[in-house]
Amino acid sequence: MTGTITTDSPVALVTGGGSGIGAAVARQLLDAGYRVTVTGRGEARLRGFAAELGDPEGLLTIVGNAAEYADVQAAVDATLKAFGRLDTVVANAGVATHDSVAEGDPAGWTEMVLTNVLGPALLIRASVDALKETRGRIVLVGSVAGFVPGPGNIYGATMGVPPLEQIREWGRAVTGLAENTRRQVTDWGIGVTHIAPGRVETPFWDSYGSLPPGHLLTADQIADSVVWAVRQPDGVDVNTVVVRPIGQPN
Repeated sequence: MTGTITTDSPVALVTGGGSGIGAAVARQLLDAGYRVTVTGRGEARLRGFAAELGDPEGLLTIVGNAAEYADVQAAVDATLKAFGRLDTVVANAGVATHDSVAEGDPAGWTEMVLTNVLGPALLIRASVDALKETRGRIVLVGSVAGFVPGPGNIYGATMGVPPLEQIREWGRAVTGLAENTRRQVTDWGIGVTHIAPGRVETPFWDSYGSLPPGHLLTADQIADSVVWAVRQPDGVDVNTVVVRPIGQPN
């Protein structure tokens, strides 16, 4: 690792961090000298992620559901107990059913909306007192679908894009949550950044059955934007970053 991790090193908590964008963010923050807590619902995936990195001392993994407030609060509390502070939270956990409001299966919609929309709000609520102490940062990973309306998709009401265009459709709700949160917490010295990716090659597409056509970004390329935003100088608040691959028109 390029960063030196000490007991004074900044601390980040990343939800949905066992794979994809969340794992890439955690790796880059560790490399930058952060201590990092990663949460996720899959214990085996979290163990594998930690083992892949050599079980670093500055990494804490916690099994939990991002849509359950008790789990989110427990992750924040465990982070503060282990590391003594909290400087950054990254709301990255998300799921998709990859169907449409007119033809889809409603059985999966509740979990999707709770994880993608309620989850970031729960993380903000659980962490805001600790972030006041450090004048820290909140990052919400949403989607370009928050800026590009499309027909029929529930992941499109939480964004609304056609099936092949489902990127991270909770983006519209997350777009509003990011700005509403920023307006409240900026007087407390807390920064808020909404990262809105286009198509990214991650396990997000596993339930869809295949990757979408065309060029895709890598998880590390999105993580670059997250880490760049949270490492801005004191007093600088980057609010919205939209990152698409070249060739994605929407």
